[in-house]
Amino acid sequence: MPSAIRGTLIECDPAIRTLILMMDVGSNDLILEELDETHLLVDSNKVNYIRNELNSRLSKNLFNPDEEEQ
Repeated sequence: MPSAIRGTLIECDPAIRTLILMMDVGSNDLILEELDETHLLVDSNKVNYIRNELNSRLSKNLFNPDEEEQ
């Protein structure tokens, strides 16, 4: 009997795609298929984790000029 995994198509720019690929390196359970440079098929159960992790990583790289002045 064949089994299926529910997937979600994510469209993103190449930089975000690279971040998602880096998140998947240790676990290999996020990405089901790499379709092209801007599309990934990911496990539907992991979408919220990916979103939260991306927000966390991107907020660390956010430039805030007010913090520089202090």
